[in-house]
Amino acid sequence: MRVFQIQDDWGMDHLQLATRPDPKPGPGQVLLKMKAASLNYRDTVVPNRGYGSFTGNLPLIPISDGVGEVVEVGAGVTRVKVGDRVCPCFHQGWIAGEPNLERLTQTLGGPIDGTMADLMCLSEQGVAKVPAHLSDEEAATLPCAALTAWSALVTYEDLRPGSRVLVQGTGGVALIAIQFAKLIGAHVTVISSSDEKLARAQRLGADAGVNYRTTPEWSKPARELTGGAGFDHIVELGGEKTLPQSLRCIRPGGTISMIGVLSGSALSAPLGLVVTRQVRLQGITVGHRDGFEAMLRAIDQHNVKPVIDRVFDFAQLKEALAYLKSGAQFGKICIRH
Repeated sequence: MRVFQIQDDWGMDHLQLATRPDPKPGPGQVLLKMKAASLNYRDTVVPNRGYGSFTGNLPLIPISDGVGEVVEVGAGVTRVKVGDRVCPCFHQGWIAGEPNLERLTQTLGGPIDGTMADLMCLSEQGVAKVPAHLSDEEAATLPCAALTAWSALVTYEDLRPGSRVLVQGTGGVALIAIQFAKLIGAHVTVISSSDEKLARAQRLGADAGVNYRTTPEWSKPARELTGGAGFDHIVELGGEKTLPQSLRCIRPGGTISMIGVLSGSALSAPLGLVVTRQVRLQGITVGHRDGFEAMLRAIDQHNVKPVIDRVFDFAQLKEALAYLKSGAQFGKICIRH
């Protein structure tokens, strides 16, 4: 089978198209013929061993998200059958419950081989059936980006109709977060560096937008959109440069979900605001399979369709990763197998 793998040494130059023997499912395992993959910011970090020892060993097949068709099952498999279309779960060992080190470190695309392969062999416990109305590319976006947004807004939060939510940016997590927040009935504000992207976000359902390039101190006009009360929940994707402003426009008792560190990973923020306003600052690392399947039911019931920016062919993985790093996209970047 074809694979893309990081081999010989770490670094993007060592990401190569190669072949491996076809896998066979053992007891409790399923064999997937992969249909599509999608990219996340994490996938630009893994080739450079950006997660240290938790990145895994070489050779390593990268990319965390994808969708495939079950083509063979091992003895004792009952969760899925041949012909089902399923997504591999990002956290292969986190089925439910609270996170711990073991549950958080059995992840696809490093240290476990990822989705850039013609075939994948996984435990039946590590896959979930996807809604029929989604294309392969749309389904491939769900395991990381969509579940991250769902975990922030639903699994670890109690938003209600009328809640005020701020979402940073217009990448994959941000756009599906807008869609989920609107399902709840929340009022959604988006910040972006592009008026065009803000307009597209509003067509997707966002209620208001602030351009942080033309208004660098965006927290003030954003807070004014809440009547001065502040936001109930902020989907924090920027990190170092955006967290200080998020703290200025979160309401007392509100929640900031720390998902990304796109503007830097150092912490330089007025921490007194966390204490005096009793703000909850929570990290989100995708989520568990129970949450994933709850999200899939909601996507199915409400006919939610993730936003796809561009689709590349299997052999164009490096070009797709370069496009992701450019930040030009609106929505998800996918790979067709």
